[in-house]
Amino acid sequence: MRLTSLDEMSETLGLRLGQGLAEARAIHPSVEVVDENPAADRSLLEAIADWCDRYTPLVAIDGEKGLLLDITGCAHLFGGEELLLNDVMLRLFQMGFDARGAISGWPGLSWAVCRFGHGGVVADRERETIAAPLPVAALRLEQDLVGALRKLGLKRIGDILPLPRAPLARRFGAQVLLRLDQMMGRVEEPISPRRPVPVLSCERRLLEPIRAEEDILHLAGQVALLLLPSLEARGAGGRVFELVLFRVDGKVFRIEAGASQPLREPQRIAALFSERLKAVHDDLDAGFGFEILRLNVLRHEDFRSTQTDFEGQGQQAASLGDFVDRVSARLGCHVLQGVALRQSHVPERASVFLPALDMPAASKRDDLHLGFQIRDRPVRLFRYPERVEAVAEVPDGPPFRFRWRRILHEVLRAEGPERISPEWWLDEEDPGERDYFRLEVMTGQRLWLYRKGHYHQDTAPGWYVQGVFA
Repeated sequence: MRLTSLDEMSETLGLRLGQGLAEARAIHPSVEVVDENPAADRSLLEAIADWCDRYTPLVAIDGEKGLLLDITGCAHLFGGEELLLNDVMLRLFQMGFDARGAISGWPGLSWAVCRFGHGGVVADRERETIAAPLPVAALRLEQDLVGALRKLGLKRIGDILPLPRAPLARRFGAQVLLRLDQMMGRVEEPISPRRPVPVLSCERRLLEPIRAEEDILHLAGQVALLLLPSLEARGAGGRVFELVLFRVDGKVFRIEAGASQPLREPQRIAALFSERLKAVHDDLDAGFGFEILRLNVLRHEDFRSTQTDFEGQGQQAASLGDFVDRVSARLGCHVLQGVALRQSHVPERASVFLPALDMPAASKRDDLHLGFQIRDRPVRLFRYPERVEAVAEVPDGPPFRFRWRRILHEVLRAEGPERISPEWWLDEEDPGERDYFRLEVMTGQRLWLYRKGHYHQDTAPGWYVQGVFA
């Protein structure tokens, strides 16, 4: 058992990371030890990352104890980089965290100054001056590589900067030069945010925290009104919205709501979250109140304006969409489902059930080309094909008699076969090649049967009823 983290008092007593627990207790018998909990540490770091969304939506987790924030275009909202950094550090200190931060034009340099320097804002012209006295471990290299550099006397980054690049790469590999170029800004190093960046976003910062649901919905409607010009400029409407509530103690709540049709109207957007707040009422702990309210548009689609006719057809469509949105927001997106067509001739794959909120627009469904006439397919398809006992005069022809549901049927008329083969490029289970027949029996029923397999094979083919015609 070894020490993985130390507080300030432990550091002043001379304890070090990686030290054995027995040795640490031999030096200071009264030292207090708590078992490490990586899952709890990760959860805490993710909570701090959610809290950092108030400064920028581009937040990435760096290792086990760090965060990377891309504040490009955000610093002026807080009075500049210096004031932004001071605000972050002050708020974290008030929440009980001992943190250190640095701002520069490159993630590698910020990482090094934050962990091996004194933090602060690093100007572009000062990057070599600030980086030179830092140890080579600040280059984010592996421990074996850091040890090899130290054995040759290359202990500081300033010792590596003037060296020729070609011999350095031959001796230690390209990783040293890559990390050095990333720190000096010669190579771009993008930050991958932990959450998808919203398409559009508006927020309201409050002087006094709010707690009541009525106040939250009122502000959500006002923020949705601010989104209206941006949506109109794009010619789009929102399909998925996210309401983000920042509590004064750092807790962040995210409430997502979807719409069956692209929305712009602030009242309807606020109505979605009215139902969502009713559904998550017990899980939404306002505590001492929320100080920031943000509304994000996570997904949008083209908005098609419709004019209501004299019969009120447009209003009926809007009412149906509003009903779908409210029920899905209140009871869950999987409560209401619809059938969407897919490009496949296999009956089981030709349609799929989707949540009503994820159903494609009518224009997209009209463009779907199925490749067969609708009248060639039965009006009712069974969920699972039903096995029958059939007798056919010709091996590849239709049956003239079959037993289905314990009733013997005589075939009066038959049409087929229609051979349907599965898509070879799909990884799904292969349903096998089928020969379909449209049959009319003596009782007047019209059925859709298929034969799976052939009579000349080792195993006898199987006959199944797939559906019933009108």
